[in-house]
Amino acid sequence: MMDLGAIFKAYDIRGLCPGQLDADIARRIGAAFAAHVAATDDATRIVVGRDMRPTGTELVASFTDGVLDQGLDVVDIGLVSTDLLYFASGHLDAPGAMFTASHNPAEYNGLKLCGARAAPVGADTGLASIRRDAESGLAPAGPPGTRHHQQLLDEFVTHVHSFIDVEALRPLKVVADTANGMGGLVVPAVFADLPIEIHLLYPELDGTFPNHPADPIQPENLVDLQRRVTEIGADVGLAFDGDADRVFLIDERAQLVSGSLTTALVAQGILARQPGQTVLHNLICSKVVPEVIEECGGTPVRTRVGHSFIKSVMAETGAVFGGEHSGHYYFRDNWRADSGIIAALVVLERMSASASTLSNLLAPLRRYVASGEINTQVDDPAATIETIAATVATRWPNASVDWLDGLTVDAGQWWFNLRPSNTEPLLRLNLEAGDEAMCETRVAEVRALIEGPA
Repeated sequence: MMDLGAIFKAYDIRGLCPGQLDADIARRIGAAFAAHVAATDDATRIVVGRDMRPTGTELVASFTDGVLDQGLDVVDIGLVSTDLLYFASGHLDAPGAMFTASHNPAEYNGLKLCGARAAPVGADTGLASIRRDAESGLAPAGPPGTRHHQQLLDEFVTHVHSFIDVEALRPLKVVADTANGMGGLVVPAVFADLPIEIHLLYPELDGTFPNHPADPIQPENLVDLQRRVTEIGADVGLAFDGDADRVFLIDERAQLVSGSLTTALVAQGILARQPGQTVLHNLICSKVVPEVIEECGGTPVRTRVGHSFIKSVMAETGAVFGGEHSGHYYFRDNWRADSGIIAALVVLERMSASASTLSNLLAPLRRYVASGEINTQVDDPAATIETIAATVATRWPNASVDWLDGLTVDAGQWWFNLRPSNTEPLLRLNLEAGDEAMCETRVAEVRALIEGPA
């Protein structure tokens, strides 16, 4: 048996290609995934798509062979964004496999798997058993399946437009940096018939990422977009990651809009159309998010970080929308899957309705100062968290504590969350306070606890 522990993560499969992920491993995973969905979903076909990475063609072919060997059919939808793959899974009511390494460098590739109707497949929902079967290898089972090709971009565009009132859009000037990723395919198609003046940066599909990494959470990768927004006087900038399921906003002053503020803004738009609904936010989001949800007549529900948790709670609560600080935005009417382009259109609808600039629209939401995520390497993350938790009662006697996802300490005027990384000996600190001075002081205080005595 081979050991695939290095590439099987909590929510997906990802590794160096070649090296950790190759054609043989892709075939094994294809067979294992086919066996899994045949047993759990009673599925007879799997939808397969890929991003623009050069290694994707061979990996898809081998994965497909593995699926066909198990007697299931494959619907190959070709080059797509991850949210288009999720759409295909919902539209065709079939499990899906997306070959992508998202924001990772060119030498990586991987898979995002889902059940029928974009149901999440993670470590606790099938990925562990898929890994075991891939490691041991499965023999062909029954007569082989067949492979079909289908294009769904037009249907996807219609679906994305259904989340807004297209006629209500005003002629905004938008810059979209697709970073040579799959946004270069979907963004022009979505904006083609809208009254929006769209300017594209790096729309060519090129998995070698010749201009800058497709990772918009890193500030250095936003510089070109910020410059272009300023140069042409754009109303907003959109930064997509490699597989185009995430988006980050740049306002007309070329300032980054946090994922929390975007979540609050999208929640306003969704609740304006569907009042009284439940809206989810992960526990790293700013306190402004639940405040805005309540102000709009919605019910906020706090969740753990991660798409499998968000989707599970969405199913339990019937929530109409969910947002994460990391730029993932989930929609009930999108089979509870995330989509950057849908979130972007909801923001443009809000801007059109307000007849104001994005910065003015966001000004009432800028109520707190956040530290951003601060990573610290420690020998034993779990023990460090326990040590800090033991000091809370004496150090911050009026603070509340919860363990929904790591340690969260809420002292009223400020709060922090401390979570261990799933893959590295790191602690991730997120802290928010009422002003910048308080934020800096409290960050220094908590970091001193993490690092321990000198």
